[in-house]
Amino acid sequence: MLPKTISYDHALNLHTKSGPQAAFPGLLKLFSVKPASMVDVGCGTGVWLRAALDNGIADAMGIDGVAVPEGALAVPRSLITIHDLTTSINVDRRFDLAICLEVAEHLDEQFGPVLVESLTNLADTVLFSAACPNQQGQHHVNCQWPAYWQHLFNERHYSCDDSARWAIWDNAAVEPWYRQNMFVARRDPATAGKEKRIPAVLHPDMATLKQSADTSRAKTVQEIEAGGMPAAWYLSTPFTALSGKIKRRLGAG
Repeated sequence: MLPKTISYDHALNLHTKSGPQAAFPGLLKLFSVKPASMVDVGCGTGVWLRAALDNGIADAMGIDGVAVPEGALAVPRSLITIHDLTTSINVDRRFDLAICLEVAEHLDEQFGPVLVESLTNLADTVLFSAACPNQQGQHHVNCQWPAYWQHLFNERHYSCDDSARWAIWDNAAVEPWYRQNMFVARRDPATAGKEKRIPAVLHPDMATLKQSADTSRAKTVQEIEAGGMPAAWYLSTPFTALSGKIKRRLGAG
């Protein structure tokens, strides 16, 4: 399991089943040969695994650090292995493709190289995305622009490009964080580190999403201040918040 200092509730995430389904046809066009096998590191509820299976990648496996309730899974539980993502992953095989999408930002920065090492141990081709600076979300503790991760892949002899970003950029059915942050890393010792740096760009739909979230948050604060919550909420919340703050401080120490 993930370290206790990392808190993530898959029931609260905004990732849909339809987004990966819409993205996969465009992403598969990036490969001269369609991948026959895939591993999803940080697979969550398995929505990208489901899309892979539905698009003809029959050999698919997921790895995640947080167990998901049975009813929330998009694939059979037998396809998913629970593993602490802050430690190296070794499954005694390689895949045609590894994906790791909007996962790395949830791990403290010291574990970034460990995650990239795990991905490069699993496949010669990696689809990767991670939250950019100031991107909202649960437990975002290491938000970086793609060039940061590109450097870590370069150290593992992988060359990177943002063709994946542009393959789905205009597809409104795909969540905007994927369209903004996704890139491809391929094992290529001859060019790794010599390729163009992946630019930091913001997708227009991300700005719209932030405005919507800010408006929703403001309304919630107004409702709380107006006494709109149940009395029990006002009595219990300060103690719950204080307990959470203490746990975070102890974890950081």
